[in-house]
Amino acid sequence: MILQVKPVSGRGKNATSSYQLQVLLNGTQPPIWRRLQVPGNANLCWLHAVLQVTMGWTNSHLHQFISGKHMYADPSAELDQFEGDPPVLDESSFTVTELLTDIHEGLVYDYDFGDSWEHIVTVEKILPGDASTSETAVCLAGSRACPPEDCGGIGGYMELLKALKNKKHPEHRSMKEWLGRPFDPEFFDIATTNDWLRKLKWPRVTESQLRKVLMARDGYHE
Repeated sequence: MILQVKPVSGRGKNATSSYQLQVLLNGTQPPIWRRLQVPGNANLCWLHAVLQVTMGWTNSHLHQFISGKHMYADPSAELDQFEGDPPVLDESSFTVTELLTDIHEGLVYDYDFGDSWEHIVTVEKILPGDASTSETAVCLAGSRACPPEDCGGIGGYMELLKALKNKKHPEHRSMKEWLGRPFDPEFFDIATTNDWLRKLKWPRVTESQLRKVLMARDGYHE
């Protein structure tokens, strides 16, 4: 089932343009995707937080953005520490508008370098600024649940689904025990997702604040 809400559009004084983005988790069949509306002056650090909330991840692993030959990440991750590696730019110093100047342009959001969850982020529309939504992100549509963390990437996720679907599968019980909770791969709650997006601070989200939002979303409390 595809869930969606109407995009917010309009004009406002001193309001930045809004970007309608499609986010596709590369390699998934049927596709796992989201449609977002974000402020154009959002930096990539804030976009990272939005993607974690919207997709359903837990921010338990490293990430990076890739645009052309350039990579952007949190400098504290020291992703360019090895000699010969290309420099990794500070994600907090670059905005959506600076990297994505026209429709159909895109970038890659790579999360968890072990499982390699590659998200293709593509500009669908650039909308006039709206002062009422210039400091928030909105999920407009989406389909299917986020894979569980640490399940082994796309290949591992496909095997997990096979095991869960077939009660006679030799790993059916062990996979259910590993998950520790019910899992419906078709489930995506757009209303709840937007509730959590509104809790992200603007214009900067700290690691601590993002962790609190994600833990509360997943039913945990510090």
